[in-house]
Amino acid sequence: MEGPIGVFDSGFGGLTVLKAIQNILPDYNYLYLGDNARTPYGPRSFDTVYKYTLQAVKYLFDQGCPLVILACNTASAKALRNIQQLDLQRIAPDKRVLGVIRPTTEVIGNYSKNGRIGILGTKGTIKSNSYAIEIQKFFPDLTVYQQACPMWVPLVENNQLANEGADFFVSDSINQLLVNAPSIDTILLGCTHYPLLLETIQKHIPEGVKVVLQGDIVGASLDSYLKRHPDIESRCLKKRETTYLTTDSAEKFSEMAEIFLGNRVLATTINL
Repeated sequence: MEGPIGVFDSGFGGLTVLKAIQNILPDYNYLYLGDNARTPYGPRSFDTVYKYTLQAVKYLFDQGCPLVILACNTASAKALRNIQQLDLQRIAPDKRVLGVIRPTTEVIGNYSKNGRIGILGTKGTIKSNSYAIEIQKFFPDLTVYQQACPMWVPLVENNQLANEGADFFVSDSINQLLVNAPSIDTILLGCTHYPLLLETIQKHIPEGVKVVLQGDIVGASLDSYLKRHPDIESRCLKKRETTYLTTDSAEKFSEMAEIFLGNRVLATTINL
């Protein structure tokens, strides 16, 4: 039976990943689920993030999704491996769950000419060291510098994208990164909220430094995955329809979606 591709995030940032995926793969149906009632996941324990993420994955499977993308860095770091290795065979052996960290780390080294990259992320993502660990597997000679940007997500979610406050906090975090790593030639935005600050970010990075967006990489990786796995691809519905679910206020979700997608969407509140 055919079903939509599930896209899960703890909040709203995954909408930037969904948008990038839709740009590359517009023909498919998508079912987006934001666990907005329990966001943020970043400060939560490994066990709690795993529990919440598994609940969401099971829900999306129950809605007929043959494939679920964890469009959340924290869920990808703290829950994906367990779900893939411990749960899939038991709950849905014919279905798959993918994350956003691995596709990014598989290719990020190809963007750098001098082997030095910077990663900007939330405190939780940087503290987990997930990107540095995964990058080491694929590019052992790459030097990785990381910088937490604790104020960036609140700026995005309060729609403060281009004012003096955004300029100050973006500049401050980038300057801290560059002090520790003045020779980097590539910066990865390791949070799904950060693409909305791209214009401000680019104002404060040196000329010649490339900014890499996660969503584009994840979209290209999914395209490749579906081509290599026709058994999964054939079960993905293709009617160009997207449904939005939230565990919190549907009205609030619609308002926030306008920031992330550029237009309001109709959402439905569900319980996990």
